[in-house]
Amino acid sequence: MHPHVIWILSRQAALAILLGVITWVLVGSNAAVSILIGGSIGIIANVGYVLRAMRVSTGDDPLRLYGAQSAGEGLKFALTFAGFALVFWGYKEVAALPLFLGYASTFAIFWVALLKQR
Repeated sequence: MHPHVIWILSRQAALAILLGVITWVLVGSNAAVSILIGGSIGIIANVGYVLRAMRVSTGDDPLRLYGAQSAGEGLKFALTFAGFALVFWGYKEVAALPLFLGYASTFAIFWVALLKQR
């Protein structure tokens, strides 16, 4: 995996863990677990995207590049949908707001990565 991808994924995991610990101290364990699950859904979806979209060498062919990116986004959507479906199906005590905040926190790292590139 590319070093930038590893940087993003590791920071996403670190942020989810940090938010989970803070939430555990301030709110309780159920909300903390929900944040960690939400962050995990985002991380797993991003790993799926990376593995699918960057698996093929596209060279300079824009159609192959577009196809690879589209396939990666499709897999990311499917993994995200499946993750939330599994959580709502199997974890009845889930705290919805912390779950979605944990998931959304993974997007904050993309903005940090963009700023890091400057």
